[in-house]
Amino acid sequence: MSPLPSYSPKQLSLGSLEAEILEILWTLGSATVKEIHDRILADPDRELAYASVTTVLRRLSNKGWVSCDKHDRAFQWRPLVSREAAQVLQAHNRLQKLLETIGNPDVVAAFANELDHASADKLEAIAQRLKIAREAREE
Repeated sequence: MSPLPSYSPKQLSLGSLEAEILEILWTLGSATVKEIHDRILADPDRELAYASVTTVLRRLSNKGWVSCDKHDRAFQWRPLVSREAAQVLQAHNRLQKLLETIGNPDVVAAFANELDHASADKLEAIAQRLKIAREAREE
């Protein structure tokens, strides 16, 4: 089970273009605005201004997802969070929101009664992992 990463962006929500640009950065490791812009425009059906890429990168920086370093005369953008860490953080955030929404155990039990066998098995596996994690914390 992956622990929560020590670093988390200030804001986890991402727009579709933000997610696309972050995906490019995860693939390349780091990139200039031009490299990102060229990647997006490799799709002949896409149109996107160069300045829009810069704007989105600044938003991602403000949210804490990326940082920028100057190399020679070019700015290199790089992700501050790995793809795997982002998945863990976003899953944790969704789980916290779900738990806030369905805080009543009776609601969860009623829902669980309607699950198919495979889904019930998944919930049981989750419950077992939670039990193991709780016991490990208590030791």
